[in-house]
Amino acid sequence: MLPEFLHNKNLTPLLLRAGLAIMFLYAAVSSFLDPREWIGFLPSVLTNIVQPELLLKVFSVYELFLATWLLSGVYVRYGALLCAATLAGIVVSNFSLFAISFRDIGLLFAALALAFYRE
Repeated sequence: MLPEFLHNKNLTPLLLRAGLAIMFLYAAVSSFLDPREWIGFLPSVLTNIVQPELLLKVFSVYELFLATWLLSGVYVRYGALLCAATLAGIVVSNFSLFAISFRDIGLLFAALALAFYRE
């Protein structure tokens, strides 16, 4: 027998929202604390136009926005779709680093699962 709270239908989207939000929060905070670890993942197409440090800060703020949106529970479907699009962009722009970016594919599908979840 499973505990009663595990039968709650709201648990699935809550866990997906929390997992995705934590991932975006971690990446944003980590890139603020140690930007040198993250600058190499930025697409050169963009770093040729915008200073990499500035681009990373802007993207980190964007990630904080995504995390906050997911945690708010407001218009979750749209937030999840934006997260999925962001993760798709990360996968495409870092495909040569597949040994690292393959995890983002799983996160992309988690965001899609959240976006298309029906209660």
